[in-house]
Amino acid sequence: MKHRILVIDDNPAIHNDIRKILARPEIDSASLDQAEAMLFGEVTDSDTGALFEIDSAYQGQEGLELVKRSLDEKRPYALAFVDVRMPPGWDGIETISRVWEVYPELQVVICTAYSDYSWEEMTKKVSRSDSVLILKKPFDNIEVLQMAHALTKKWFLTQESKMQLLNLDKMVNVRTEELQIANKRLTEEIEERSQAENQLRFSEERFAKAFKSSPVPMCIQSLADHRFLDVNDSYVLMTGYDRETLIGKSALELNLWPDRDGRMDLFNKILKSQSLRNIETNIRAKNGEQKATLFSGELIKLGKDSFALISENDISQRLELESQLRQAQKMEAIGHLAAGVAHDFRNILTVIQGHANLRLLSPSLDSKVADSLKQITEAVDRASNLTRQLLAFSRKQIMQLEVVDVNRLITQISNMLARLIGEHITLKCNYCPEAASVEADVCSVEQVILNLVVNARDAMPNGGQLEIATKVADIDTTYTSRNPEAVKGAFVCIIVTDTGCGMDESTKSRLFEPFFTTKEVGKGTGMGLATAYGIIKQHNGWIEVESKLNVGSTFRVYLPASAKKAKVEEKKQAPSQALGGKETILVVEDEEPVRHFVSDLLQEYGYNVRVASNGVEALEVWKKSSSEIDLLLTDVVMPQQISGVELAERLRQDKNKLKVIYTSGYSIELLDQHFQSRADFNFLPKPYHPLKLAEIVRTCLDAKGR
Repeated sequence: MKHRILVIDDNPAIHNDIRKILARPEIDSASLDQAEAMLFGEVTDSDTGALFEIDSAYQGQEGLELVKRSLDEKRPYALAFVDVRMPPGWDGIETISRVWEVYPELQVVICTAYSDYSWEEMTKKVSRSDSVLILKKPFDNIEVLQMAHALTKKWFLTQESKMQLLNLDKMVNVRTEELQIANKRLTEEIEERSQAENQLRFSEERFAKAFKSSPVPMCIQSLADHRFLDVNDSYVLMTGYDRETLIGKSALELNLWPDRDGRMDLFNKILKSQSLRNIETNIRAKNGEQKATLFSGELIKLGKDSFALISENDISQRLELESQLRQAQKMEAIGHLAAGVAHDFRNILTVIQGHANLRLLSPSLDSKVADSLKQITEAVDRASNLTRQLLAFSRKQIMQLEVVDVNRLITQISNMLARLIGEHITLKCNYCPEAASVEADVCSVEQVILNLVVNARDAMPNGGQLEIATKVADIDTTYTSRNPEAVKGAFVCIIVTDTGCGMDESTKSRLFEPFFTTKEVGKGTGMGLATAYGIIKQHNGWIEVESKLNVGSTFRVYLPASAKKAKVEEKKQAPSQALGGKETILVVEDEEPVRHFVSDLLQEYGYNVRVASNGVEALEVWKKSSSEIDLLLTDVVMPQQISGVELAERLRQDKNKLKVIYTSGYSIELLDQHFQSRADFNFLPKPYHPLKLAEIVRTCLDAKGR
């Protein structure tokens, strides 16, 4: 195979000389073998007819174009003889640099007759001394031939190496293709494993983030020695220890376990691969406070060691709220019971009081009998007062709401309170400077304050300080989350604080129960705070208590604030009137003894009476005597699905000017709120005195309108 050689020189004679040396058909075989032996150390069988193919270029740019063309034709040059000086244009050094940019494998012989560049300068400029030889002009033929054969053979060997590498690449590709099918499943398994590892890594990252930021206190503890490997921020907050103190320390060293044996039992169960969920236990914080927690644990392996992943949710506040909720539900249930008892009891008291007072009106009554009847009426009054307290507790008593300035109300009763508590107790009033108005029943609020003050007095038998304060409070969602009875909004707070004996938790838990008292027999009924509780709940408020033994107690009464301003009005006393009359009254009462008593009493006062035991009977009586009836006296709650309110509305549709008096042993909650607000609303609570019944009947009949 003929190797291609490019001669780049501006002198045509050089081209001819090189062509004669390298392209002649006869070659001195001995000289060639000698040159080969000198270069490679051995003599091979040479083909003396293998000549070189010579191309010529007279400038550097022309030589570069020939190199590019040879590459395009896939017949590259093996060697180039390049003259150093080729004016004009590129010199040899620049030409070589340009050629190597497109074909770096080309071997080069630099021909020079001058000493323009030293060997160091030339090699430095061309930057590749391993592919360059220098030929001094005039040159020896053998030297040219030796260089040509040596460099072309070097080029050839380089090409052979490349071919071998290419063949090797092909073999590798073939082998790779053969292995691809066999390795496809392995590749898929590797991808699956990689995905699993990625998922595991992502899972670990998610776990780490969830662990650190979880609102539930969490930790990782060694099952061997109970040392903390890691804790999250919530665990730090729950225990009160900083993270640096916990990590590496044992829970036993930090005295975190109030029940050591119980906690060790939990860890032993985890060690036996038991997953624990929501086990109630306790933990001791840094300040010594014991907190109730829900313990959950899981066994995890980290290397060869066993650890417990623990979540320990602090449920102390939840348990407290549940206790408060149970207390509120208990109070609600007691309230319903109290209301039912009061209703039936008042009907009985109405009959007892009515007949006793009727007999007392007799002028010929024996003095001993009169004394007995008076004792009966006094006992009824006491029983009636007790039922009023029960109704107040159950939040079913009648209220007359008006706008009240709390500061003014306390000021008006402060003198009475000072006399009530005695000189050994100092009374101090601290009023909120802001407007503190509420819509409330004045008598009820006064009763609440009076009950709280009396209890404070009894808690300070040896004297002390009593403070009554007011403030305006804006209750938000955060506050309501801590107190299930609290309501969001603006409230006026009445605060009663004493320096008395205080209460323990057991007493506080039963404080508002009816008939519960810590006082000696005969010194308290146990209805004072129960009544206060019911009154405030009926006003859509609540009461909070703080107390410590031997420190004192603080009661906070919250009432909804009102934007209205309180008016100061003087009450006018109603003129006395004659109680009898000739009008016709329809009495509707489901309790037969009460119905007979009312009928007899009104007939004694001269009235014509029609009676009915329920709303259905009353409608039948109305059909027959509607034109005669002037007034309806009806119980509110009755059987046969027709209440006193509904009955009155039906009859008034037929007779617009009909007068109505409502009576009940409890519950105004069944009365329509709009109906209660009417100016002509007449209500007579049971039990009532006969004279009170006669007075309200006469007043209602004589009043204008309905």
